[in-house]
Amino acid sequence: MPLSGGAAPYATRPSAHPGRSALATLGHVISTNQFKNGTHIEVDGKIMRIIEFQHVKPGKGGAFVRTKLRRIEDGSVLDKTFRAGEKFRPVHTESRKMQYLYESGDIVVFMDNRTYDQVEISSDLAADALRWVQPNDEVEVLFVDETPSEVGVASAIDAKVVKTEPGLKGDTASGGGSKPATLESGVEVQVPLFINEGELIRVDTRTSEYVSRA
Repeated sequence: MPLSGGAAPYATRPSAHPGRSALATLGHVISTNQFKNGTHIEVDGKIMRIIEFQHVKPGKGGAFVRTKLRRIEDGSVLDKTFRAGEKFRPVHTESRKMQYLYESGDIVVFMDNRTYDQVEISSDLAADALRWVQPNDEVEVLFVDETPSEVGVASAIDAKVVKTEPGLKGDTASGGGSKPATLESGVEVQVPLFINEGELIRVDTRTSEYVSRA
């Protein structure tokens, strides 16, 4: 049986409560039969994000759950196996739409579109998301236990081509071949030969691949 599909990638930072003990903190718990991709749980005092999971019922012995987890503290991916029904402290998460303001040294500043509050996140941890955005663009910041911990962008975005070789005469939308193109954010992607500088294109941020003209 294949593992359940993975969640969208994010840039991450440590939680403010990495050592807080689990089940006594909140009045409820989460068990393995409630696992969902993207859910955050506390395991051995560390905040983990469930990337994939698989329920296993062997012919002999008790049922268990295989998981692939991303540790929020440092972004490392771990394989963990738990007994079926094992319980964990659920971690409070909230996704907020925020505006990317600016980067200063090793800090990136975002502003809450609703409250106008500003938050700072390490530029290293926001680097993946910032490949695709410009100042004043909107992103989603995930707060884990009230701490801004993940920065995400849409799975597909529209971006302007600022540098590429001119399209050759006779190139059409149905023609084959590709060439490199640089977007406003500085990311380089492969585009069809008929794309020219100044055009808006749609790009898949998960694969860095050209999708279509915007």
